[in-house]
Amino acid sequence: MSVAWRRSKIEPTHQHLSIAMQCRLLSISRSSYYYAPVPESDETLAVMTVIDETFIECPWYGSRQMARHLRRLGHAIGRRRVRRLMAMVGLAPIYQRRRMSDPHPEHRIYPYLLRNLEIMRPNHVWCADITYIPRRHGFLYLVAIMDWATRKVLAWRLSNTMDAGFCVAALEEALSRFGNPEIFNTDQGSQFTGFAFTSVLRDAEVRISMDGRGRWMDNVFIERLWRSLKYECFYLYAFETGSELRAGLGRWITYYNAQRPHCGLAGRTPAEAYGWNDASDHGGHAPHDLATKLAA
Repeated sequence: MSVAWRRSKIEPTHQHLSIAMQCRLLSISRSSYYYAPVPESDETLAVMTVIDETFIECPWYGSRQMARHLRRLGHAIGRRRVRRLMAMVGLAPIYQRRRMSDPHPEHRIYPYLLRNLEIMRPNHVWCADITYIPRRHGFLYLVAIMDWATRKVLAWRLSNTMDAGFCVAALEEALSRFGNPEIFNTDQGSQFTGFAFTSVLRDAEVRISMDGRGRWMDNVFIERLWRSLKYECFYLYAFETGSELRAGLGRWITYYNAQRPHCGLAGRTPAEAYGWNDASDHGGHAPHDLATKLAA
């Protein structure tokens, strides 16, 4: 359990337990309870946006190459700072790196089950991934659950922390609306390897598959989703607040599912390929007025 989650469980007005005692029981320091995170500066957020845009085009860039690229663009920045910013939002280059940390001892890593597997029908394989969305006053994390064969986004959630809760909520929504897949594939991120997430899949009798470390191509279709979402939605519109961002993402995902054809689906949309007739997938957003809807 994260420090943020444990900190949220402290009750300042508890009648019998002081804050200090609650901190000891939850195994966190008293100073961490009172700590107020300092937001990143506008300059740092601008650099993070450039890093994010560059990483979409060049996912093999490590901190050294990314720092060189940023300096060529006029940013006075060193490799250590670039490494910190990339690590903060979970960007890791696709090449194999030395093992920098051991997996959590209580988190089981499942084998990758999709190699040489022909995936041709809905609900055969689902996948999930997390990306980060930089904003003017901070950034949010976005998780999506996708059907592999049809590219349909089944559920998504935004969060301002990397706790597993928002991933579990998206998973539970997808299962409740669309039934159970045969296989569920993710990377080895702690949000997906932890008990809270895997127990939901095991209870639903879903086989769990996980990418090899550093192998983003093992989950390639959802990586393409992030590329499309950022270029067609986020980078084009200035969402000032979290609620505006959430509404804008919702409109774009509705368009993506119901209106955006894919060459890999023989010109069909994900909703047509999936065969699901749901009002939330057909929100009445014709392609020609999508820009107006997103900017609304």
